[in-house]
Amino acid sequence: MSNALSVSDLICRYNGQAVLSDLSLDVEKGEIVCLLGASGCGKTTLLKAIAGLLPLDGGKMTINGRKIIDEKCNVPPELRNVGMIFQDYALFPHLTVGENVAFGLTGWDKSHVTARVKEMLSLVKLDGLENRYPHQLSGGQQQRVAIARALASKPDLLLLDEPFSNIDTQVRHSLIQEIRKIFKQQGVTAIFVTHSREEAFAFADKLAVMNQGVIEQYGSATDLYYCPSSRFVADFLGHGSYVPVSLNDNESMTTPLGDWPVEQKANGHDLEWLIRPQNLTILPDDTGDGVVSEAQFMGDSCRYLVEVNGQTLMVYSNQLLDTGDKVKLDIRPHPPILFSVE
Repeated sequence: MSNALSVSDLICRYNGQAVLSDLSLDVEKGEIVCLLGASGCGKTTLLKAIAGLLPLDGGKMTINGRKIIDEKCNVPPELRNVGMIFQDYALFPHLTVGENVAFGLTGWDKSHVTARVKEMLSLVKLDGLENRYPHQLSGGQQQRVAIARALASKPDLLLLDEPFSNIDTQVRHSLIQEIRKIFKQQGVTAIFVTHSREEAFAFADKLAVMNQGVIEQYGSATDLYYCPSSRFVADFLGHGSYVPVSLNDNESMTTPLGDWPVEQKANGHDLEWLIRPQNLTILPDDTGDGVVSEAQFMGDSCRYLVEVNGQTLMVYSNQLLDTGDKVKLDIRPHPPILFSVE
């Protein structure tokens, strides 16, 4: 599959400091990619750089094989055929829903505009609302209008900046699934920015975890979650407990929780084993080695901190336990994730 977007060695500086540092990214046609990271990591800067909304200090970019940025050219934003949806939707309050959707269809004859607007509103399930104004719609409906407007002109690439942050929690999950389905049906290539790993997991095909202007790791959510390349990626994508280990010569490691097989090659002597909560199970047991030191009810499960052999482990369980309860702890078979001690 060919790339819809190829970015290589992008550099962006602000007040002399690098905001993007030799950043590279390839996005295949039809993929939904999430730029995920904390505030200030450079994800919105990268989105704006792709859109052409800020100057760059170096790098190359192509969209569907067409040169956008290199040493000799810098295609202006209006000629990149890139759609963008902002956090506040940026709908025109004085225009109707239909007029908002039709706004970018310059040069189209009236009958084609009317047909395209109807098609887009049907796609986002807003049939019959073309004469309403944005203030008469819910937040979710306004988001759908923004998507209909962005897709109407058939962009090569769609960029979304925190697209779900203004949506009520009660409807956010269903809206994410609905919009993802629309994008997949239409073959849309999209890049969106968020700091929420839950949104990233639900909406994206691939994640680019960013930190201080670089992409720490790029790949599917499962690859990044179960095979993180760094502690930063591991901690950003989910909770876990770190246990000190020492490697043995017989492809095993010694830990405070007992010996464990090791398949991967690990360097260094000071290593820690990342254990995700879902790899642990606990059961109440008066003869167990573990003691519940903290309990938090989460609704569909409980979050426990368990002290065992001098280690504190985080576990999610449906068992109803109290602080001080003794438990038996088991580790589910899994390839261990090891990091050098920093």
